[in-house]
Parts: sequence; structure tokens; C-alpha cells
Amino acid sequence: MSILSKDLGIDLGNANVVVYAEGKGIVLREPSVVAVDKNTGKVLKVGSAARNMLGRTPGNVVAMHPLREGVVSDYELTERMLAEFFHQIFKSTFVKPRVVISVPSGITSIEERAVVQIAQEAGARRVYLIEEPLAAALGANLAFEGPEGHMVVDIGGGTTDIGVLTMNGLANSASIKVAGDNFDEAIIRYLRKKYGLIVGQTIAEDTKISVGSVYERGEPVETLVKGRDFKTGLAREIMVTSADMVEALRRPARQIVEAILSVLEQTTPELVADIAQNGIVLTGGSAQLWGMDKLVMEHTGMQCTVADDADSCVALGCGKSLSWINRLQEGPINFARRRLLKD
Repeated sequence: MSILSKDLGIDLGNANVVVYAEGKGIVLREPSVVAVDKNTGKVLKVGSAARNMLGRTPGNVVAMHPLREGVVSDYELTERMLAEFFHQIFKSTFVKPRVVISVPSGITSIEERAVVQIAQEAGARRVYLIEEPLAAALGANLAFEGPEGHMVVDIGGGTTDIGVLTMNGLANSASIKVAGDNFDEAIIRYLRKKYGLIVGQTIAEDTKISVGSVYERGEPVETLVKGRDFKTGLAREIMVTSADMVEALRRPARQIVEAILSVLEQTTPELVADIAQNGIVLTGGSAQLWGMDKLVMEHTGMQCTVADDADSCVALGCGKSLSWINRLQEGPINFARRRLLKD
């Protein structure tokens, strides 16, 4: 559907690209996957259509995620994917939007510049970057304008970004490359080791969504998983339970908890006291894994909640920051600590 707004907020994630248009809300949510013909270099499909091709393509076609661990791994394919999404939104190549794009808090200046250049080549008129913890906090409607401290943990596809926020900025932050993709890989390894079943990333992700758990459930749930038998090479299916998932996902979940504890240890006592009172807010798609809030609460001793519409929080936060673009240009607000602008 074509829209009139020329300002966009973009969550450029490993797993999904979510786009917010000013005055319209979320206008696009597509898997960040591109299918390309290796012989000609032609992009065949992007988004959902390309995701359906993962593991199913002929020899001359490859379907892949052009972003990895929160940063661009294939410059050209990311640019072409973003250009296609712009076209889907505006139905025209003449519209040059201003965009706010979220980036991990641990991103390097070179990686930042790559994101800016990709967005410009895809058709953006001007590009602003905002760190993911800030965008997530805005999208989760945290009120951190005053001196009181808040903590947000955004568990995305490629990175988990942790931020302590106060007075419209980040007092402390960390970004680790452990997130949704690592959960998928842990499921693949677990099913092969315990059941001798080989599955691909798409099936692993679907299993994670169906029964993924990082904390014991009162009533276990199960799902049917189809794959290839490791020994015979033939098709096979098994029942996988939420208890299996707790075992499979234990290590990456524990790494996220340890990162949260590390940030708390490096935060001032005054802000930690505020966080203990206000609680920890989880955002991002993988924050919705069953029991993630309970696991964090158990190890930190602090109340923990999952934000409403957790997988849209970063895009919503980018969208909210659109109203501050002119003020960001003047410089009095530090919501985008690394401001990269280019006409």
C-alpha cells in the first residue's frame, strides 16, 4: 500500500525488517532474506517469499540473510533488499524518505557508515542512526526523561542489546552477539545430538516459536518436528517437548542473563536501586520465549516484564524519534549518540 509520509523508522534486524511510517504505524514486516541467482546476480525474491526458499533452492539460486550478528554481512544484497522494501511502501522510486535506523550499541564507526551508505543507495534522502536500547525503550513507552534509572533488554535476531537509561540517554550499555540466531543454532545441534535428526534453520526457528522455552513449564507442550535422519538419510519426524527446549537453549539463555548481570555490576548503586524498583523490561522477538522473564527475575532478583508487542518495540521507537529529527540536527538531544547525516 502506497503511503504519503516521507519519514520512516526502520528496525533493520537479522531476522526481520520492520518499518514504521510516520502517521501510519507499522507498514512493513518482512523476513530479512534475499534469494539471488548466482549466475546472473539477479535478485529473485525478498522477504517472506525468499524465506520460503531457504534450504529449497536449486544449485544456481541461493537464499540468505544479508545481515549477521546485528551488522551487514553482504553490502549489495542488503541495499537491494532495502530498496525493494522502499518500493513496496511507496510504489515509486522518486520518493526519497528520511529514515531513522536502529543499530546495536556496540557497532563500530565503519559498520555505522555501511548502514548509512546502504540506506542512501537504496533511496533514502537522509539517514539517522539510533542505538537499539534507546529505540526499544521508546517503543516500550518507558519514561526515562528524568534522573530515575530504567533498564531495557532487547533480544533480537543477531544481538542482545542491554541499556540503562536515564535523563534521555544511555548511562550504561552492552551488546552481545547472542540472540535469536543462536537459539536456532542451539536447537539444530540439540536435535542432531540427542535424536539424530537433522533440521535446517527454518524448521529450528518454527520449533522455537512453537515450544521454545528457557524455563520449566508447569504443563509441558510439544510439537511435531520433521527432518532427515542422520544415519539413514531418510525423512523422519519426532515429537519435541518444551523440556527439550529448556535443555537445548540453556547455554545461550544463560549468556544473556550473565550479560545483564555484568551491566548491573557496572552501573551506579543509585541507578541499580531505581531499576530494582522499576523492574527490567524485555523487548525483541526472542524476549517472547517462554520463561525468559522468569529466568532473568530468578538471577537478578528484580521484577521483569516482557513489553507489549515486544518484536515491534525497536521499530516503534525509531518511529517515535522521527518527531525529533529537526531537534537532533540542532544537537540538544542525545537520542542518537552517533549522528550520521548526509544529503
